[in-house]
Amino acid sequence: MHRIEISVKGMTCGGCQRSVEGALRRVPGVAEVSVDLAAGRARVDLESTETGLDTLLAAVDAAGFDAAPWPPATPAG
Repeated sequence: MHRIEISVKGMTCGGCQRSVEGALRRVPGVAEVSVDLAAGRARVDLESTETGLDTLLAAVDAAGFDAAPWPPATPAG
């Protein structure tokens, strides 16, 4: 099992949370999804490494929310 966490912006209610959960659950290879509305984050457990971060981010974006990797990348320097 492989876990990915993403930041989700734009969620304002339980309906938004359910929309994000549903979008992520429909991605092939997703085993479990947990979305924290207050923290603005989603945790996704994957059955294998075949499903990547880009696919998950695209699913959240397609649902109408802004998604980014968590933790955010820090600039080199």
